[in-house]
Amino acid sequence: MIELPKPIADYVEANAQLDVDGMLKPFAANAVILDNGKRFEGHAEVRTLLEEAVVGAKAIFTPDTVRHENDQVVVEGPAHGDFPGSPRRFTYGFTLEDDAIKTLEITL
Repeated sequence: MIELPKPIADYVEANAQLDVDGMLKPFAANAVILDNGKRFEGHAEVRTLLEEAVVGAKAIFTPDTVRHENDQVVVEGPAHGDFPGSPRRFTYGFTLEDDAIKTLEITL
């Protein structure tokens, strides 16, 4: 098991259960997710993304590497679920602020 900062570990743990409330909780109220060039801002938009793209596709991310790069915590690993090409390897770039996820950039 790799060592992750608490907000990221909380997100990953909730994702393993496909728990939308749990996944949303570590995000700051004004958090931004950039997912494949699309921007989701604030809890309402982030919740919609999580419900559709994560829970809807039963996409579970299993990080296997973590590194600190500039101001980001970069976490990589496979995600599997009901989506084309599953499992696929993703890179999640987290920016943390005040023990919350401020931004999350998701790339393949």
